[in-house]
Amino acid sequence: MTALPRTAEYFPFARGRYEVSPGLFQFGTDFGNGKPDRQVFQIDSEFERYHSNKIAARRENLRKYYGIERFSVAEAEVVMKFIVSRLASEYPQWVTVERDKSTTRFQNMLTGDRLIFDEQFRLIDAAYGKTAMAPAYVSALDALACQVPEDLAVVSVKSDVVHWISAIHACAPNYWAPADKVGQTFASIHSPVAGMESTNRAQQQMVNAMIFKGPYVRFSWGLVTDCYLNHHPQPAPGHDPAIWQGRIFDPMHPALFLRVERQVAWGFPEIGAALFTIRTYVQDCAEITRNITKRTQLIAAIKSMTEAQLRYKGLLDQKEGVLQWLKQPG
Repeated sequence: MTALPRTAEYFPFARGRYEVSPGLFQFGTDFGNGKPDRQVFQIDSEFERYHSNKIAARRENLRKYYGIERFSVAEAEVVMKFIVSRLASEYPQWVTVERDKSTTRFQNMLTGDRLIFDEQFRLIDAAYGKTAMAPAYVSALDALACQVPEDLAVVSVKSDVVHWISAIHACAPNYWAPADKVGQTFASIHSPVAGMESTNRAQQQMVNAMIFKGPYVRFSWGLVTDCYLNHHPQPAPGHDPAIWQGRIFDPMHPALFLRVERQVAWGFPEIGAALFTIRTYVQDCAEITRNITKRTQLIAAIKSMTEAQLRYKGLLDQKEGVLQWLKQPG
């Protein structure tokens, strides 16, 4: 089997400031990673880690991470067809797609899953590969989300003033509950984010731009003290809530990780909807400190945060300890 490529790296704080803004780049913009920057889905050497995280989240409680509301058959057909087609074109070495008049047969050699969709891309059968899937896939969105590292969400619009999150499958949430976001507006789901007030006031314009003018890519980032992918507000059974939160920095035993989200918004004007993909990257800050430029930029970005932003990111009481550690050469 073809070797999996290295994981892409992104450093949204390169200007040395923490910025809360739409920050939209045209999809395909070169961020120094070559081909991955032109791909919607980034299948790489960490694929198994992301796949295992999704399996664990589904086994814990699928409804905690997945939901739909007013997600029409027509919308689902267009979005699912796009995901299947994009995977086949981006990864022909691992993904095969066969079509006839009434069905589409999809196979992913990395997961071993074989999926069959009807003419409207509804899931009608699934044969599981390397891992027993429990519960069984409940929809095409559920099945396809388990074929990629990214979390997925769909925003739908009804008019120039009405939009909502119509579907979500997110097993690596960053201190938010996916099930609570279904049916909510852009402003509602981002209301806890410090500094998003001006962006939220222009929420409908931003959503319309993503659907009718994209595709776009944007980034968000923060610091955590563990490398868990799943940071749902409710800890998984058997986990210490304090440790699960990943925001306790101990200067005596320092552990700090940069958590970056690459978010792609791909619009479908014909149905008034957009697919959002969210890929999470976790990088050990001990590695970052070995690069004087990146270390300096990260320190400057943390210093630029307002009190509200520090509180939202869980850094308010730990800022000085984190900065002191980062200033030490790796």
